[in-house]
Amino acid sequence: MEKQLSVLIIDDDSKLRDLLTQYLEGYGFKVLTLPSGEKTVETVKSENPSLVILDIMMPGKDGLEVLKELRPHSNIPVIMLTAKGEDTDRIVGLELGADDYMPKPFNPRELLARIKAVLRRAKDSERNGDTKSSGIIKVAGLILNIAYQRLEIGDEQLELSSTEFKLLHALMGNHGTPLTRDDLMTSVWGKDFNAFDRSIDVHISKLRALLKPYPEHESRIKTVWGTGYMFVGEK
Repeated sequence: MEKQLSVLIIDDDSKLRDLLTQYLEGYGFKVLTLPSGEKTVETVKSENPSLVILDIMMPGKDGLEVLKELRPHSNIPVIMLTAKGEDTDRIVGLELGADDYMPKPFNPRELLARIKAVLRRAKDSERNGDTKSSGIIKVAGLILNIAYQRLEIGDEQLELSSTEFKLLHALMGNHGTPLTRDDLMTSVWGKDFNAFDRSIDVHISKLRALLKPYPEHESRIKTVWGTGYMFVGEK
């Protein structure tokens, strides 16, 4: 007999929790809820839900903090609920390991479709041995080893500083997508950064220098004028 799928909803809005509980139960899901993120790791470990729906904007510990705390313990699929137009939160959430996002307000039917899609991808990844869930990001022959914070090119292993690792993680994790300097600085330093600080450009230069000895990869990090930078997976 197939296990009943379960969803953990973490949101401080009690009306939204009740609405989603009623809606998802109508489609056969078992629904668990939390009004804050304080007990997320504990609940995921004890209840083993199939998926987490996590609101970013919560008092106290926000959704990004919760996700950062959760990821070392679990690769459970996570859909983040974001404020409409908050691109930075969305990007940071994806960088921290969220699988998808849904801007508020939303239609529960669309959320249901996204839940099914994320669960389907998770099942396919488990069956196929997805590289990202196993602790690496692989793009065009480059392997970013998340556990050891190093870049692997062929038989060579290149050690990275903490800042270089976070920056490369953001770029490779979103290869083919331009990221602004603010996006990258948030990924590296969190929300406390100086918007006029150009040090991100220095770190980009260091990463480019690191790749320069490898002709196939020396131009992977492209400048997108007026925007920021982009990691190119295929040339």
